[in-house]
Amino acid sequence: MQRFYLYFTALLISTAAFANSACDKPKDDFDGLYCLNKVYSEADAELNENYKKLVAKLDSTGKTRLKKRQLAWIEHRNTSCSKHDADGFFVNLNCATTETIKRAQLLQDRYRECVSSGCQNSKL
Repeated sequence: MQRFYLYFTALLISTAAFANSACDKPKDDFDGLYCLNKVYSEADAELNENYKKLVAKLDSTGKTRLKKRQLAWIEHRNTSCSKHDADGFFVNLNCATTETIKRAQLLQDRYRECVSSGCQNSKL
């Protein structure tokens, strides 16, 4: 039987994200998991959008470096936020969401730099 471990800590998400939603006060762990998954999915979509915008601004060296760094980040996120054991596979969605939000912000910052002052491959 698989167990789900949910770690609820404060996330820096706007109150509007939960407006008119049952996610404001989940009834049980499964409702909490559903809500956390919604937030993670949105963060992941933002990350993918930021990645695509940034890669479009980079030269070939920058694209290669960004791809390498993104794959390393995915490995870091997976190692930090999940585990396998005899009971199954566990994902700490709060951890994955927090890491994804941080990475999406970093990509957004690099994009902003590219637009304003030119891309700096060393910062990728």
